[in-house]
Amino acid sequence: MRIELDATAVDTAFDAITKDYQKQAALPGFRPGKAPRDMVAKKYEAEIKDEAKRKLIGDAYRNAIAEKKISVVGYPDIEEIQFGRGQVMQFAATVETAPEFELPEYKGLPAHIESKAVTDADVTRALDLLRGQQAKFDTVARPLANGDVAVVNYSGTCEGKAITELAPTAKGLTEQKNFWIETTDSEFIPGFAAQIIGAQAGDKRTVNVDFPADFVTRELQGKKGVYEVELVEVKEKALPPLDEEFAKKYGAESLEKLTVGVRTDLENELKHSKTKAIRNQIVTALMGKLNFDLPETAVANETRNVVYDLVRQNTQRGVARELIETQKDEIYTAAAANAKERVKLAFIVGKIATAEKIEVSQEEAVRLAQQLAMMYQMPFDQFLKDLQKRNGVNELYEQVQHEKVMELLEKNAVLTETPAK
Repeated sequence: MRIELDATAVDTAFDAITKDYQKQAALPGFRPGKAPRDMVAKKYEAEIKDEAKRKLIGDAYRNAIAEKKISVVGYPDIEEIQFGRGQVMQFAATVETAPEFELPEYKGLPAHIESKAVTDADVTRALDLLRGQQAKFDTVARPLANGDVAVVNYSGTCEGKAITELAPTAKGLTEQKNFWIETTDSEFIPGFAAQIIGAQAGDKRTVNVDFPADFVTRELQGKKGVYEVELVEVKEKALPPLDEEFAKKYGAESLEKLTVGVRTDLENELKHSKTKAIRNQIVTALMGKLNFDLPETAVANETRNVVYDLVRQNTQRGVARELIETQKDEIYTAAAANAKERVKLAFIVGKIATAEKIEVSQEEAVRLAQQLAMMYQMPFDQFLKDLQKRNGVNELYEQVQHEKVMELLEKNAVLTETPAK
């Protein structure tokens, strides 16, 4: 897009900016704001020229896209052709435009949910989990049984080699001393705990495992491992009684109020789960109705945002930077695919918001920023600075807009409900 301004407009901008500088300039021998115009123009020549260029190009660009009614994505690539005092200004702006498409019918989209409710058994299980957090573990002189905790020393190999030779960052999977394994817990390595049931303190066993195909350590996925295990101690798990004293440890006035609070939490979680399921189906149905080309710049920017979020989330979860670095190719590939879906959905949501005249206020954006800062456990000011560094302030408005549109789609969805399996 080629844009041109006549010399008069250029000179007018120079004169206005020079006048502003003259009002503020403090030159030797003159009171502030009283220096001669020619002296101010000479001293601040470079600054005045840069500011005039920025203002003229910015204003001319915005006027041009408004006049041509172009919906632009991202920032323009400006190529200066001619600019100077007393000259016609000419420049070229290369822009990416938003895709053009017709919205399909977005109200009345189908969604299916299972009819579920929080039961007394669900509440009991949740209370037992809370009891587990307050459990005591007493060393006992008997064979290891289901429900106990085994304290073990182990060293592992895979394909006849130390595991760190295949997976350098998996030091914890290669060797550990005094490692606690709950026999009812399969989060360590599936099948490991079952093979030491019946052992007593001091016993040694060889444990053979199959690393799952989706195992967290990529280099071990689908492979077999062999562990030499020594049982150091057997610890019996003792849960505290479910009484008034237990309730007070969780800030509840009574066991009855703790139980009510747990049920409320479970009901909120179930409601959130249903909402998520409905919205996922709505999005899938909506995305399937449309196919259009996506601006490369928008996809690239969103890919960077997704990578940033993935790395931050993994770091907060305690994943070692070395492990993140070894998986950077997989992270980028996953982020790129995710970014395309997010960009496509963002254009659809934006068009629905326009059609429904859905707007976002500054107060709503600030409220979301405060919530996100609390979630990431960051000071609010620091969160905003980080957001501004990566030009992410608009994301706040987009997220609020997205939520409002999803509420609209969910409200107008056609739901079918079946009994829970």
